[in-house]
Amino acid sequence: MRHTEDDHKNLWDKDPLSDLKNNQEMKCGFSSIRVMGMFAVLMMFISVVFSVSVVLRDPPSDAVIEGSDVWIPQWNSDPVDSKDGDLHRDIEAVDKLLSGLLSAKHEEGSCLSRYNSASYQRKLAYQPSSYLISKLRSYEDLHKRCGVYTESYNKTLEQLGSNGSSSSSDCKYVVWISFSGLGNRILTLASAFLYALLTNRVLLVDPGTDMADLFCEPFPEVSWFLPQDFPLKHKFSKFNHNSPNCYGKIMKNNRSTDPSGMILPSLVYLHLVHDYDDDDKLFFCDQHQSLLHQSPWLVMKTDNYFVPSLFLIPSFEKELHDLFPNKDTVFHFLGRYLIHPVNSVWGLITRYYQAYLARASERIGIQIRVFDTGTGPFQHILDQVLDCTLKENLLPQTERRTNVVGLASSRKSKAVLITSLTAGYFEKLRDIYWENPTVTGERVSFYQPSHEEHQQTEKSIHNQKALAEMYLLSTTNVVVTSSWSTFGYVAQGLGGLKPWILYKPENRTAPNPPCGRAMSMEPCFHAPPFYDCKAKKGVDTGKLVPHVRHCEDMAWGLKLVDQQD
Repeated sequence: MRHTEDDHKNLWDKDPLSDLKNNQEMKCGFSSIRVMGMFAVLMMFISVVFSVSVVLRDPPSDAVIEGSDVWIPQWNSDPVDSKDGDLHRDIEAVDKLLSGLLSAKHEEGSCLSRYNSASYQRKLAYQPSSYLISKLRSYEDLHKRCGVYTESYNKTLEQLGSNGSSSSSDCKYVVWISFSGLGNRILTLASAFLYALLTNRVLLVDPGTDMADLFCEPFPEVSWFLPQDFPLKHKFSKFNHNSPNCYGKIMKNNRSTDPSGMILPSLVYLHLVHDYDDDDKLFFCDQHQSLLHQSPWLVMKTDNYFVPSLFLIPSFEKELHDLFPNKDTVFHFLGRYLIHPVNSVWGLITRYYQAYLARASERIGIQIRVFDTGTGPFQHILDQVLDCTLKENLLPQTERRTNVVGLASSRKSKAVLITSLTAGYFEKLRDIYWENPTVTGERVSFYQPSHEEHQQTEKSIHNQKALAEMYLLSTTNVVVTSSWSTFGYVAQGLGGLKPWILYKPENRTAPNPPCGRAMSMEPCFHAPPFYDCKAKKGVDTGKLVPHVRHCEDMAWGLKLVDQQD
């Protein structure tokens, strides 16, 4: 600093005693500041210790681990009153390969859902058998060897139009035609794949209009999609039970011929749609399976989950027992193996889950499918849903007294995921729990991702949202589904959940009882055959073996159950 002469004079002219006094005052001031600083540091230390003790005693319930690709949720630490076992998950113990069900050969970034779904869904309901895991790895090798445009594929393709199998190729195929709504397609894909496993065939999938926009490739290093240049592909939409190569039609025209002596075309069409006739249903007879083995190309159209009737074919019995010791795990395992949403759909799923469902102590899914005509919501449907969820203690009772402001609070919260084509049921349920407190003090919140008003099978975005909602339902702890709905079947199977099924109302009246617990998580085969192939007469196929029974929601349908249940 620069000082003027007057400044220097003033400095030198000061009284020394005055300077000493000022120095003492400054020392005293510094001492006070030092004491205050030490006190502030001490308070900060106490605050940190207190905060750490609180966190350790009561960790946050929605802890997350950050990853490079996706957010991985940790199951809530609050106690969950689940009727289906412990749902708490340790992030470090997430089994990305699903106990060996999935191959480790896939590139992860191309399909985020494949290896990250285990962090959102419940763990597998059972351990897959070692034989099933071995069979899947063997199938993947077969698919790679016989896949599209391989030498074996090209050789087998040359046989189209001929009779029987004359090629040296050891590859045979079952082609699945994309048909019907999304729920039906997922169930029939699993059915066709199981049939391919049982008959050592390669499954090729008709991509239709949107299959590639919905599902990742399930097999490593090779596609499951049928190429656009496949001969006859342009005729798939016209295939029916009157087509010349239809198996039922061939049998009808050769009723007087012994099947064991017949020679089939190289391509046989299997019509397994709900309107199939008795000749088409011969597909489920052992003798006819031997005959079908001739043809290298089987083209299948179906809207049925026909797996239960495969369990009634004697030649498949041992293989199926080894693959699935627990009979009610077929779709659960095959669905988790085959069905992986593409990244865009996976984004719909994870964003919604993180925003609305992740922090709840318990997640409840309610799937409402209404078959009545007219404009909803219908009061009898709402009454049925409430009656079911309250009687089964899935939702807490509410306090309807108008003078009640609030009851004792509870740490537990329930997030209720509603899926329906209309928003009316969601709005009414939400308002009931908004306007009235619960008697338990639990917090209940309701969410509905979309309400498309009516089914739009032909629209890709509609199907993407539908797939996302099926998947979100599968992440819940408990689920309520509607009778006859394949949408609900897919959700319960992927989630490994035994649902409460809302019985189908009659005459717009809520049924009593409103719902019942399913025997198993398996879907229902809606249009099974009732025919004894050996006796060549009608028979109740729901009473032949203990593990194939009639469905709860459709008396004539068939479903797989575990014998112990």
